[in-house]
Amino acid sequence: MTNPEVAVSMNANKVIAFLQKSPDTFTKADIIRFIKENGIKMVDFMYPAGDGRIKTLNFVINDEHYLETILTYGERVDGSSLFPFIEAGRSDLYVVPRFRTAFVDPFAEIPTLTMLCAYFDRDGKRLESSPDFTLHKACKALHDEFGVDFQAMGELEYYVISDEDAAFPAENQHGYHESDPFAKFNSFRTECMQLIAQTGGRIKYGHSEVGNFTLGGRNYEQNEIEFLPVPAEDAADQLTLAKWIIRTLAWKRGLDVTFAPKITVGKAGSGMHVHMRLMKDGRSVTVENGALSELAQRAIAGLMLLAPSITAFGNTAPVSYFRLVPHQEAPTNVCWGYSNRSALVRVPLGWTSRTDMCAVANPQEDEVAADGSFKQTFEMRSPDGSANAYLLLAALCVGCRLGLEMENGLDEAARTFVDVDIHKQENAGRLAQLDSLPDSCVASADCLERQRAFYEAMGVFDRRAIDGTIAKLRSYNDRTLRRDIEGNPNKVADLVRTYFHCG
Repeated sequence: MTNPEVAVSMNANKVIAFLQKSPDTFTKADIIRFIKENGIKMVDFMYPAGDGRIKTLNFVINDEHYLETILTYGERVDGSSLFPFIEAGRSDLYVVPRFRTAFVDPFAEIPTLTMLCAYFDRDGKRLESSPDFTLHKACKALHDEFGVDFQAMGELEYYVISDEDAAFPAENQHGYHESDPFAKFNSFRTECMQLIAQTGGRIKYGHSEVGNFTLGGRNYEQNEIEFLPVPAEDAADQLTLAKWIIRTLAWKRGLDVTFAPKITVGKAGSGMHVHMRLMKDGRSVTVENGALSELAQRAIAGLMLLAPSITAFGNTAPVSYFRLVPHQEAPTNVCWGYSNRSALVRVPLGWTSRTDMCAVANPQEDEVAADGSFKQTFEMRSPDGSANAYLLLAALCVGCRLGLEMENGLDEAARTFVDVDIHKQENAGRLAQLDSLPDSCVASADCLERQRAFYEAMGVFDRRAIDGTIAKLRSYNDRTLRRDIEGNPNKVADLVRTYFHCG
């Protein structure tokens, strides 16, 4: 787990830096003191809605009594306008700020303190169907049953789009880790990273990605920002705020960005891969004796079982399924493997060799017994930017818990393991043995309908939320869409425009 002292030291979040406290210890008095001593004039509440985007409510600080009132009681909102499954007749909800999420809005001209909120119903109970509480319940169920904590980190891929710049053109589809001047938006990305850090986001790194092309007088450059492993609830907050930061800064810079999973045929799509690790008593239990632990293998087995329905939360737009095709570094089949980008779940390099590579690269350094096993994760590669981060991480947590519950978990892990590129012709036999992911929103909804009991177990996913997800996916009526328009660039372009700003 993150050391609170490390979290405070050199932290870019102005609230953390001022209070010199770990954010999970922030009190109402702390928030009021920060506001009074830092010239804050307004307070914003933000909260994730059913469409995965964050919504905003603005408050002017009239006086200290009013400030304490809104911090204590929150405010009413119209739930039927935020969630499609909430009826207008009983639509009132409360939103109450979560103090640990406080940050100074980096875009506001008037000094503004912003906090993410939790939803409550008319009885003062957490809204069972809200995305943030669903994730909370999923994490609690895993901890209560197995004493295991679920941590996650997201990889946020997106395209930056601008008028064509002919100087120093990058090679088509070879933009991976490109530097200036061949990559045009490295400075935009680093500014985004700094602003995300100011909101509390714990970033691992950023870089340009493979996708890089020119079309119709416009430059399309793919970038990626990757986060550090944190408790899953924090990970969802960070991903949601990061999207807001990137979009807002692009708008202010006269740029356009999209997290859409596919923006044109034949070019790299954008995913939102999720790395996971399992923690117990503050230590990673993902590795045991220098290898992937049996606990982690069982968790992966659960992900394999639920993989078809996880797409209902991770791939929520028709264009999602134009990305999940062979030979695009995107998964199409239910399998896992080590360092294998053709697999649905990849176990990346995990610093398990115990070699002090720093001392090898820097002979002036004294060699130490290095153990980087805490860095080991396993990565779900199917999700994309259309996902609601809270519901997606909740589904992945349910999958991990299911794997730990399965009596044959290790057998299932062995059955779905691959150590080859399954899309090569010589491995066609192995490919034929593997289940396929759904190829449309409708097919994904069908999978969720069949597997919904796993999500509803232990009260994690509310029945209404599952019903709403299924109904939404089926409303696209896209069962044969990929096959119908794949060879028609004009219709594909129309589809891309429709879902350009999904998620």
